[in-house]
Amino acid sequence: MTTLVLCVDRSNDIGRKAGLQTPVVGWEAVQSLVTEVGLADPEDSSVNCLLESLRVVRDLRDGDEDAVVAVVSGGSDSLVGADRSLAAQVDRLVEEYDPESTIVVIDSAGDERVVPVIESRLRIDSVDRVVVRQAHDIESTYYLLKQFLADEELRTTVLVPLGATLLLMPLLLTQFSPAVALAGLAAVLGAVLLYKGFAIDEFVADVPDRVRDALYSGQVSVVTYAAAGGLSLVGIFLGALSVTTPTGSETVVLPAMQFVYNAVPWLALAALTASAGRLIDELIGSDGVRTPYLNLPFGVVALGLVVRGFSGWFLQREGVLANAVLVDVALSARQRLALFIVGGIVVSIVGVRIAASVTDETVEDAVEQ
Repeated sequence: MTTLVLCVDRSNDIGRKAGLQTPVVGWEAVQSLVTEVGLADPEDSSVNCLLESLRVVRDLRDGDEDAVVAVVSGGSDSLVGADRSLAAQVDRLVEEYDPESTIVVIDSAGDERVVPVIESRLRIDSVDRVVVRQAHDIESTYYLLKQFLADEELRTTVLVPLGATLLLMPLLLTQFSPAVALAGLAAVLGAVLLYKGFAIDEFVADVPDRVRDALYSGQVSVVTYAAAGGLSLVGIFLGALSVTTPTGSETVVLPAMQFVYNAVPWLALAALTASAGRLIDELIGSDGVRTPYLNLPFGVVALGLVVRGFSGWFLQREGVLANAVLVDVALSARQRLALFIVGGIVVSIVGVRIAASVTDETVEDAVEQ
């Protein structure tokens, strides 16, 4: 079975620049033709078309197929004469090599129009369209658009958000002002770009597999993660309830501080629960416990103390929160903040020391990790 790899040049650029008569047949002849055309015009896309023809022949021969490469071109100034000249060259190749099929290699929309002429004489198995990425002409743009539309991932990434935006725009314009509608669409597009840019879709797609593997492997962290999610919801709920209490202030600072002050303990407890589950998994594993997993619970508690201290300072300064009492001594807002900061630092240092002692590392090594 012989396959004819046919490089088509309807405009006869190859024959004119190389000063040769077509058809040009054979691996060595086409290789020499590539050099001649490239030296005559390095920017001509025909060079890429010739190289693609050689690549296709090489791949076919690597698959133990009998392949012949040939270059045909239109040898006339008129389109009809060029097509007839090209058809005559194809007839000569069919008579001499008797191929069972052909692979047509083209590099322009004009060359594509002679495909029916070749198909009337040979069975075409494939049409290989060569697109030069650096080219900016209309033909390359046309083929790039065709390749873009043929890529399913690119279609879902670009066309779906664009289509949804165009569908939502008239609905939003009928319900809201143009400024609000455009702002909403910009926010939606920004969210989509961030969703794809941070590869959140890949992470979400991997979540079911990770959960299944964790359940089958008996990891404790699956249960603690679920508990942490519930505790986080409780913290957000209690923080939102505290914001609904009137504060007598027109700014958003105090409501935000109220939310943080009431939600942080529950959020810290959620993070502590999740880190405890991960730590238990590390203890059960055969590789031992790594320093970051030992540091994490202490870091969570320290961060929670510091954040709660700053939010409490704001609330106490505005009279929303009563003065804290320590051993029958009322603490001012500044003393309260200092106490929480010192507590956070102490907890963090204790965590580093414990992690370093358990893993036989120095404090400096633990901090570097």
